Amino acid sequence: MKIRRQLLASMAAVVVTAGLGFAVIQAAPVQAHGVTMIPGSRTWLCYQDGLRPNGEIIAYNPACASAIAANGTTPLYNWFAVLRSDANGRTTGYIPDGQLCSGGSGGPYNFSGYNATRTDWPLTHLTSGSNIQFRHSNWARHPGTFHISITRQGWDPATPLAWSDLTEFWSVTDPPDNGGPGALNYYFWNTQLPTGRSGRAIIYTRWVRSDSQENFFSCADVVFDGGNGQVTGVGPNQTLPPPTGGPTSGPTSGPTSGPTSGPTTPPPGNGACSATYALANQWNPGFQGGVTVRNTSTTASIGSWTVTATFANGQRVDQSWESSFTQTGATATFRNANYNGTIAPNGTKTFGFLGTWSGTNNAPTLTCSAS
Repeated sequence: MKIRRQLLASMAAVVVTAGLGFAVIQAAPVQAHGVTMIPGSRTWLCYQDGLRPNGEIIAYNPACASAIAANGTTPLYNWFAVLRSDANGRTTGYIPDGQLCSGGSGGPYNFSGYNATRTDWPLTHLTSGSNIQFRHSNWARHPGTFHISITRQGWDPATPLAWSDLTEFWSVTDPPDNGGPGALNYYFWNTQLPTGRSGRAIIYTRWVRSDSQENFFSCADVVFDGGNGQVTGVGPNQTLPPPTGGPTSGPTSGPTSGPTSGPTTPPPGNGACSATYALANQWNPGFQGGVTVRNTSTTASIGSWTVTATFANGQRVDQSWESSFTQTGATATFRNANYNGTIAPNGTKTFGFLGTWSGTNNAPTLTCSAS
């Protein structure tokens, strides 16, 4: 696989809360790229489900737990790596029926557990015929086309997914993204969902690169029940709210799209928060970091958040996105943007930044405060 830079796998999770120490978990470097984040793919939502404050992955969701039992946690630390290096746009006969969610068995990691025919995967709730903003991780940037398919009406989620179950209903080529590669940034575009749908389905996305034979695969479990993007089956309280913040519009392809449905936002409250650091990429003399802010309360929402990062080796933050920042000496202070301060119970928001370093680039010590 050809990439511009070697990316670090697993985002080397570091979590710190006020008054506590921190833990670091690192995995081997990987050349990997991305899966759908909205509607959430199985690997992305299982990663969200299992990530604990100390950086470990221990599933709450039973389907995610079964996949971890089958494949271990390494694939989830590389949730963006469901790919085949020699796919070249091929589908039927290249990836066998029943193995579509893992991209077959020839990728860099074993995602076979995510092919399981279960009805308890994390689930995104949607409305038939509505217009939603798709988001697909841009862990590495590549030109290419996203092909989006859906299972036929009445498809049984307890049966293996086959190519004959899928109908393509949308495609988009080279959409914009909301930030640089690595961290938790994403490509985005607007899509009108098929009309006349009800019940369970899988939305299947193939990202076909135009600059190599490498392709990427995503299975997103959805239900058409009048929802507007809520996710259930994730985390200790088993629900995440609809997405908020980020870009509000994107390119469209396929059928003409209508107005984008507005997500609902829970009222602010008095939740507590934790912060997870991710080293996304490093070069001399720069680096890119990402932080996930999680509301650790199961009952109260957060109205705003502040993350303080203290660097031990002279690192300097140059710019950030999805946040504002100031730096005094070794300490950088990040505050939410005006659109992403509210976090529902056990929900998350992310931001990223670019910085410079010399000598060593150890992870910062983080504290998180919320109101």
